[in-house]
Amino acid sequence: MQERIRTIRLASWIALVGNFILAVTKVLVGFISGSLSVLSDGIDSSTDVLIALMTLFAARISAKPGDKEHPYGHGRAETVASAVIAFVVFFAGSQVLVSAIKAILSGERAVMPAPIALWVTVFSITGKLALSYSQFHFGKKAGSNMLIANGKNMRGDVVTSVAVLVGLGLAFLTGIPVLDKILAILVALWIIKNAIGIFLEANTELMDGTADRGPYLDLFNAISSVPAAGNPHRVRLRRIGSMLVADLDIEVDPHMTVAQGHDIALAVEAAIKDAMPEIYDVIVHIEPNGNVEKERYGLTASDAGISE
Repeated sequence: MQERIRTIRLASWIALVGNFILAVTKVLVGFISGSLSVLSDGIDSSTDVLIALMTLFAARISAKPGDKEHPYGHGRAETVASAVIAFVVFFAGSQVLVSAIKAILSGERAVMPAPIALWVTVFSITGKLALSYSQFHFGKKAGSNMLIANGKNMRGDVVTSVAVLVGLGLAFLTGIPVLDKILAILVALWIIKNAIGIFLEANTELMDGTADRGPYLDLFNAISSVPAAGNPHRVRLRRIGSMLVADLDIEVDPHMTVAQGHDIALAVEAAIKDAMPEIYDVIVHIEPNGNVEKERYGLTASDAGISE
């Protein structure tokens, strides 16, 4: 766990320093060159600085062990941080969108941006590619959805900067400076789209949902290694940061003693934990073979894509 937290902190510091340099550079050049799209791109990078600070704070909270108020630990701090990241990115994109639309509707004569705007955008693309790669790399290494969300945000920033570069190039080639403002609108819409995607992923986790069937497949395969554990059903997985909690029912011979049924449950728990290192806890409910109940929630093997 400590190694994981160190990885998250390292990734957060890289994002913090890298985005601070990019943000300051692009905002200054945006003002100097008169390019609204470069300035907007700089504002977007400024929000990435806030996001990096947020990930550092979330990593500190998620490292705390479970306590009486939080028996499952504090891993959800990363999920909450991902949701906040989405709101920050959405706000930044909205601000850029409003500014660009106002600039077009104002009727003011558009001024051609200075050539330096092109060079700082190339610098931004290179920097964002490196930062995005670092977040994905460390996010996968640490199993952190928060870092992966930040990596997706930065990958979107690369597209944003490429759009800015195209807009500036067209403005210089055609001599139509208003293209810079139009590209700023497209940049803003892209930022907002990324924000919505990040929020939807975080919201799924906060509501104990998942679109990933991979862990369920691993879990059912692990249970199948315990022959006495029949008909695994009502299986539910909830993610807490990088960890998973499993809740499931199995059926056993009704003539077994309580102690024998308990041993089977322990064997199922051990098999799942051996197969899935990310498991935080396993809760096994035992039922007699052929038990029929009206059960509304949870997955069976067929639901997870395993033929029974």
